[in-house]
Amino acid sequence: MTFFISFVSFFLIHSFYNFKGMRNIVWFVLVICFFSNKIFASNDSTAVATDSLSKFDKTNQKMEALFKVIPVPIFSYTTEAGYIFGLAKFNMIDLDKRDTVSSASKISEVATFSTEGQVNISVSTELAWNKDKYLVMGYINYKQQPEYILGIGNDVSIDNAEKITLTRLKFVNYGLVQVIENLYVGIGVDLTNYTNIEKDSTSFLIRDSITGVEGGTSTGIGFSAAYDTRDNRYNPYKGMYCILKTMTFPSFMGNPYLFSSYDFDVRKYFNHWKDHVIALQATTSYRTGEVPFYELAMLGGEDKMRGYYKGALRDNVLVDCQVEYRMPVWKIFGITGWIGTGRVAHSYSDLSLDGFWLSYGGGLRIKVDSAHNTNLRFDWGFGPGGVNGFYINFAEAF
Repeated sequence: MTFFISFVSFFLIHSFYNFKGMRNIVWFVLVICFFSNKIFASNDSTAVATDSLSKFDKTNQKMEALFKVIPVPIFSYTTEAGYIFGLAKFNMIDLDKRDTVSSASKISEVATFSTEGQVNISVSTELAWNKDKYLVMGYINYKQQPEYILGIGNDVSIDNAEKITLTRLKFVNYGLVQVIENLYVGIGVDLTNYTNIEKDSTSFLIRDSITGVEGGTSTGIGFSAAYDTRDNRYNPYKGMYCILKTMTFPSFMGNPYLFSSYDFDVRKYFNHWKDHVIALQATTSYRTGEVPFYELAMLGGEDKMRGYYKGALRDNVLVDCQVEYRMPVWKIFGITGWIGTGRVAHSYSDLSLDGFWLSYGGGLRIKVDSAHNTNLRFDWGFGPGGVNGFYINFAEAF
């Protein structure tokens, strides 16, 4: 554990001191400190008890009940995708009311459309039953959208951004069984179809004969192992989570490209004072074989390196880490702040301390399911050179 914390801290500090926009981070920290001082006063137990039956609490109960029935509008923004609008439905359910041991299961559906022509429809699930002995994690996603690629590798420039249009249908599912307390193993499948890949005739994808320009259908089989001691899967206050996912696309399944993927994710949560949480995460991804450009390890997104457009930077290897501070403010409201760093490379031997990108930002949390202590999150992430992204989603980023 000491090694894990040191790893995260080392790369965060390294990127912090090599980032020129120090003033933005200083102001961000000052804002967090200001709200922290406010919370120390507002968390008085007497005040909470006095206001426990207030009009606000009664209204909130009604809103929670309504939230479980109807979808809610969502909005996000990135410099590449533009403004994104859509609807989302999120529910935490207990598959067996008699099972008081199993964690709550999650079912979420999202449909979004952007001003740049993106269409993205997803259904994701995390199911647990039989006293947490069985887990199923997966999603199905359809997207028809332009993507922006700066190139392959870490040393790229926004000036070289290329717009590529594609259509994708992807189904990924892992089923795991508990073998001993907190330890799970299982198998997974990946069915993916890429079609209608449109690129400019002068694109680097054609010029450099990059794998995957023709698209196609891929079928993969994989293995997964997870160790989980979190007290809540979707809003952890304490515990640890480690998961390894592998997927291989062999020739006997008729795959047009023969490659394998490996993803490792480690998280640790500390809760030393009331409901204040310090969360740490470190991940790495590795791709080997004849990897199509759309299956390379990608930096960015709404959960890691927030603020960066996912896929703008991609290669065979990805490493990143982040630390986030989460604290309550008043009743159902809370705020968070994070700082993270990461980069991609062709191989692990090509990694160096230079070239790490910085992500930082903050967010608002609104509790929308008190029974399962789950939040609706609003995050705004930033990076150097004007990089930024705004996200609305359910549950914590990690």
